[in-house]
Amino acid sequence: MSDVPADDTDTQPFPYLGDEALRRPITGALRRVMDPEVALSIVDVGLIYQVTVADQRVHVLMTMTSPACPVADEIMDEVEHRLDPVVPADHRIELELCWEPAWTPERITPQGRRQMGW
Repeated sequence: MSDVPADDTDTQPFPYLGDEALRRPITGALRRVMDPEVALSIVDVGLIYQVTVADQRVHVLMTMTSPACPVADEIMDEVEHRLDPVVPADHRIELELCWEPAWTPERITPQGRRQMGW
């Protein structure tokens, strides 16, 4: 049995460009990274802006709920830790933190809203 959680929707919660064979493992790995401030997956919080797999690299464009996020380093470390086993050994993991567009609660996925009772 796989420990990659299944999406409850057919839609990708963030833009994904690249090798389709890696889409599900990468999405599953990112779903296992929790934002400790809200106890939701960073995918469901809407912190992942885009994932691009190309040229032997996996580039994750992401944000935090605030530039002053006290757990940003923890989250970034966990992203790399979770991606490492699912990304091919010859691929480099690149994490890019950005602040534009700014995160807003509207980025929370429908699944995240249900988990929060919204």
